[in-house]
Amino acid sequence: IICVTGVLGATHGEIEHHLEMGRKLLAAGQLAEALSHYHSAVEGDSKNYLTYYKRAAVFLAMGKSKSALPDLTRAIQLKPDFLAARLQRGNILLKQGNTQEAREDFEAVLQRSPDHEEAHDQLTKANELEELQEDAHAAYHQGDYSTTITVLERVIEISPWDPESRELRAECYIRMGDPQKAIQDLTPTTRLRNDNRAAFLKLSMLHYSLGEHHESLNHIRECLKLDQDDKECFSHYKQVKKLSKQLDSAEELIQEERYQNAIEKYESVMKTEPNVQYYTNLAKERICFCLVKVREPEQAIDVCSEAHQRDPRNANVLRDRAEAYILNQDYEKAVEDYQEAREFEGDNNEIREGLERAQKLLKISRKRDYYKILGVSRNANKQEIIKAYRKLAQQWHPDNFQSESEKKEAEKRFIDIASAKEVLTDPEMRQKFDAGEDPLDPENQQGGGGGQQGWPFHFNPFESGGSFHFKFQYN
Repeated sequence: IICVTGVLGATHGEIEHHLEMGRKLLAAGQLAEALSHYHSAVEGDSKNYLTYYKRAAVFLAMGKSKSALPDLTRAIQLKPDFLAARLQRGNILLKQGNTQEAREDFEAVLQRSPDHEEAHDQLTKANELEELQEDAHAAYHQGDYSTTITVLERVIEISPWDPESRELRAECYIRMGDPQKAIQDLTPTTRLRNDNRAAFLKLSMLHYSLGEHHESLNHIRECLKLDQDDKECFSHYKQVKKLSKQLDSAEELIQEERYQNAIEKYESVMKTEPNVQYYTNLAKERICFCLVKVREPEQAIDVCSEAHQRDPRNANVLRDRAEAYILNQDYEKAVEDYQEAREFEGDNNEIREGLERAQKLLKISRKRDYYKILGVSRNANKQEIIKAYRKLAQQWHPDNFQSESEKKEAEKRFIDIASAKEVLTDPEMRQKFDAGEDPLDPENQQGGGGGQQGWPFHFNPFESGGSFHFKFQYN
């Protein structure tokens, strides 16, 4: 006759085998395999307190204290004087912040073993924890959040698995305006409670308020995984999803250089979320950037200035406004903006190069600005440049003036007009000029002598005497 024990009729030998294998695998750190042998041992003999205790040890090694508790409780039910299980359960309950139940376990150990040192220490901790919890709640209700946080430091040290104390500390951080720290405290509570939809919703809202819309979306999806009909989570999910989609799409449009479409998309972002400052600031910053790209300096300066007022330390906004000032030929302001941007982002190459360019343009503008000479904008096309040149060349032709001093002034103006036309109709020379270098400045010419300074055609038509008549070259 085979001697059978346990519900599934496993033999004593089979149970011993599972326990021995479980012990070896646990020692080797192969926790999942050890657990499966202990499951078999428990199923084979549901009356053996040791199998429950050993399985609890595996759960603890895996960091699954919640799963260990029922096993320890079952082991204590089967053997009430099993002190190791009592102590282990008390320790878990203490870490979970359940002071009353933990105290009962430590007292039960001390009743049977009055000199038990660990039980003594843990009982003292349980009493301390209870007092601290009361102090924290009292300080919180008085609105003294920084004291609450200080007290909770020690509470969480003793009971790191207690979601309540972390949630309370997160609440204090929120009230003190430190959402980042609130996020750090709330994140573990999503694992410490079985269905912590409230924490997922709060985390999603905190990330959303910080402008971290992708993280916000991830957390709110976790809430809906727990219950797809949760009204609060679903309503927030719709909002985050809509905004997130608009933001991603606006950035894609910028990547594709479809700046006008990106501007429209960022305008709809501000309509979708008018109340969170981060998104309005971001939208203004990106619209300012796009307006510079589509060469609308006046409008860009307005939007960039508003963005700068909202976020004075934003180097991107200062960089973009500086570029708008350059388009507007206001080089002094461009230099100022780039210098300010450099204070915030000193090691940024783009800002350093931008500042150098703006300084060059300012220096040149104090000499000759070919755009100003012809009275055209920096984005004028070749036809507009030639049209402006003809009009001014006719107006300032020296033959139109009688007195010697007027003639001299006209000659000077006439040379400048011809130089401006030469530089701005030659793509290579114009590019150099736009980059802050005067291609006709003798300083920039290789070995160029300055006798004919400023006259582009290497001779001065006025030197041959007053009888020279200038012929217009229409090209």
